[in-house]
Amino acid sequence: MGKIQMTTPLVEMDGDEMTRIIWQYIKDDLILPFVDLKSEYYDLGMKHRDDTDDQVTIDSANATLKYGVAVKCATITPNQKRVEEYDLKKMYKSPNGTIRAILDGTVFRSPISVKGIEPNVKTWKKPITLARHAYGDVYKDTEIRVEGAGKAELVFTDASGNEVREKVFDFEGPGVLQALYNVDASIESFARTCFEYALSTKQDLWFASKDTISKKYDGQFRDIFQGLYDSEYKTRFDEAGITYFYTLIDDAVARVMKSEGGFIWACKNYDGDVMSDMVSSACGSLALMTSVLVSPKGVYEYEAAHGTVQRHYYKHLAGEETSTNSVATIFAWSGAFRKRGEVDKLPELVSYADKLEQATLSTIEDGFMTKDLVALTTMKDVTVCNTRDFILKIKERLTKLLA
Repeated sequence: MGKIQMTTPLVEMDGDEMTRIIWQYIKDDLILPFVDLKSEYYDLGMKHRDDTDDQVTIDSANATLKYGVAVKCATITPNQKRVEEYDLKKMYKSPNGTIRAILDGTVFRSPISVKGIEPNVKTWKKPITLARHAYGDVYKDTEIRVEGAGKAELVFTDASGNEVREKVFDFEGPGVLQALYNVDASIESFARTCFEYALSTKQDLWFASKDTISKKYDGQFRDIFQGLYDSEYKTRFDEAGITYFYTLIDDAVARVMKSEGGFIWACKNYDGDVMSDMVSSACGSLALMTSVLVSPKGVYEYEAAHGTVQRHYYKHLAGEETSTNSVATIFAWSGAFRKRGEVDKLPELVSYADKLEQATLSTIEDGFMTKDLVALTTMKDVTVCNTRDFILKIKERLTKLLA
């Protein structure tokens, strides 16, 4: 069987720890035997990011702007412990935050539905898609460690040199300060992308924040969403038979737990990070969730929604067997191949992506799964697979589907 051809490269962003090991397994077993892979490779492993002073992360984002489609492995965002472990020059920012700041746009995360893995929230009948703003907020914050008494102020100096000052706090002793920012243009693109995605998928759209407390910051998000909806989208939503509404984030959490699902829940950057983990965990596993950044610049970045699976990596280094779930990483690749095929008008590549996902789900539904899913499944007589064997089981089914 000849390999499926590509015409334009994917931007390939390799990552860290156990997901880096899985990344290579997926390429060796599920991609390279079937696809003549064209990719522009960037090593976003912690050591290489440190060697390049994180320039490689910026370069990978700019390459995504050039080629239009990227696929990213999970990466480490270092804390002080990680700085010491990897002997880093400094505590780098989140690579996801850096990439998203350059690409802008919205991260859409949705649970992967598999027969035999039922949501813990019994009312959920359909997947809930989280739309997460991918710019600014806590991921691009500025922080100060306050060592003693003093006055903290928020100061803005406009282009003419005029200052606006607001007192933040009178410190009587040590503490910490944090400043966040966002811009109207990014908030508007976030809102517009959410409205368009809702129309394309014919799903209701919720937006939630905390404007009762954060009257200007969160209030600006609320007002931009509402202004766009009233001026451009209300008629289109009515014609499509879908709705948009705004509510407080705490009210949204309460409503979500009693809903049937099947809608898009738009959140600010940090809220979307937390709530997508909640939804994915309630639906079974962080490794059963798709994640794609949709940029108003017309580019797409597909990634695994979970972390680097540090605990399993240490076991792997010690020569112990692991049973690590690779589904989200596989779906990152399949999503990128599908989009590349759609953009380049390569139906064989789109079909390969569909069959890769079909083979992955049928492997689980046939009773072969990693240890994390065994604890969740309602199926009987299942077989626990180690990390590599699970991928090889998928390869068996994929080979038949592509024959």
